Amino acid sequence: MSGLEKRPIYTAQDLAGSDPARQLAEPGAYPYTRGIHPTMYRGRLWTMRQFAGFGSAADTNRRYKFLLERGQTGLSVAFDFPTLMGYDSDHPRAEGEVGKCGVAISSLADMEDLFRGIPLDQVSTSMTINGPAAILFCFYVAAGERQGVPIAKLRGTVQNDILKEYMAQHAWVYPAEPALKIIVDMFEWCAEHTPLWNTISISGYHIREAGATAAQELAFTLANGFTYVERGLARGLDVDAFAPRLSFFWDIHNDFFEEIAKLRAARRIWARHMRERYGAKSPRSWMLRFHAQTAGVTLTAQQPLNNIVRVAYQALAAVLGGTQSLHTNSLDETLALPTEQAVQVALRTQQILAHETGVPDVADPLGGSYYVEALTDQMEREAEAVFAEIQSIGGVVRGIESGWFQRQIARSAAEFQRLVEEQRQIIVGVNEFMSEEDHPVEILKIDSDAEDSQRRRLAKVRAERDQALVQQRLDTLRQAAENDRNVIGPMLDCARAYCTLYEIRHALERVYGAYREPVFF
Repeated sequence: MSGLEKRPIYTAQDLAGSDPARQLAEPGAYPYTRGIHPTMYRGRLWTMRQFAGFGSAADTNRRYKFLLERGQTGLSVAFDFPTLMGYDSDHPRAEGEVGKCGVAISSLADMEDLFRGIPLDQVSTSMTINGPAAILFCFYVAAGERQGVPIAKLRGTVQNDILKEYMAQHAWVYPAEPALKIIVDMFEWCAEHTPLWNTISISGYHIREAGATAAQELAFTLANGFTYVERGLARGLDVDAFAPRLSFFWDIHNDFFEEIAKLRAARRIWARHMRERYGAKSPRSWMLRFHAQTAGVTLTAQQPLNNIVRVAYQALAAVLGGTQSLHTNSLDETLALPTEQAVQVALRTQQILAHETGVPDVADPLGGSYYVEALTDQMEREAEAVFAEIQSIGGVVRGIESGWFQRQIARSAAEFQRLVEEQRQIIVGVNEFMSEEDHPVEILKIDSDAEDSQRRRLAKVRAERDQALVQQRLDTLRQAAENDRNVIGPMLDCARAYCTLYEIRHALERVYGAYREPVFF
């Protein structure tokens, strides 16, 4: 799907000139092409997550307990759009959107409700949020403290990848430079206080969902990762102090072998650049650890039961590619948030793969395949060519500011759509093998009660908190930003005082300003 040349058969000639000893090695050994652990899934299965969130924190808490009772091994929080943009549920811009595409979290009180009865020292939690990521992280840390959990024991990931937001997903708050400054603040603070927490999940997923090819997803995402490393080094941080907590997040699309090759190439490229380009000494800094999610953009509203099959093959590709964590999409997600039945089928897909297929028994079982190795090499060459082009335009931030990345993604999306319309790319049930008897599926509906109850909840929090303390904490946070100090400690103090999401966002916005995207098209 990246437009790379694909021959009908591959032989040893396709690997001529390559150095298998250097490029492959063993699983668990540099450059980690074959996986980051020697025994891979024999030692421990991947973490099974289902991305979930809707309505109020209490609504989502019930869904989390439903999933944990059915064998899920990690939690993954989907936030509603007002939260993703840093708005409280009672802000005028939140009207009509509260709890609709994720859970509404406006303060520490909501975060406490979200994880009520779920010990935060016993689960790993992933939070998919970017613009206000540091604020939600602070809510989570404060919620852990309220449970009596030492913050050094908190395990999980906050996505916190602002560069791909400017490129693809568009859920931002601050301009690029202050946004990058807050991310490096998190690198610095978490290295000291929450050593088990992944401070960023550098995401190709949303780049791919916006229309990029697999090769573009690979190159753009790794280029973003290198930019974060460079910003940490510019702060004066030791690369081995923060790089081991950097993680990645990949989209797993329909082209089975290309996706496996993409993941193998990603590990190899990251390991080489971290060791040779950035001088990392620790093997933990060389290891590219990642979460994968099956491709939401491949799901179809037509014949939605077909989505179960798509997701199963994509999950298989993720596991053969060596993922550490996996979310499988539900069959109904192109229509609505998933029902309990649909999300259980998605979870069972992973469990069948883990326990019935034998796939986890061997590390990198496709390693040595002429085709897979040639394709891995080809993906690596494509990525290196893109890195050179990004360097020629002035780097990632300059490429975002000029619209280069946005135009590249838009062109790829348009080309794919053209192929579909011309029936040169077949999508079963959409442009071929259509059926008049398209059986509808039950969908989850979120009523307006969630918004009303969330507004009442927020009013109660504001009425019961110490208003003088709230103002003092917000002033301290603003002063830290004005004086170019690390803002995470003061932000956590704001969370502890039940300052709301928008209040914290606004305190920093007064210093940093708000991002407004230029017109590129």
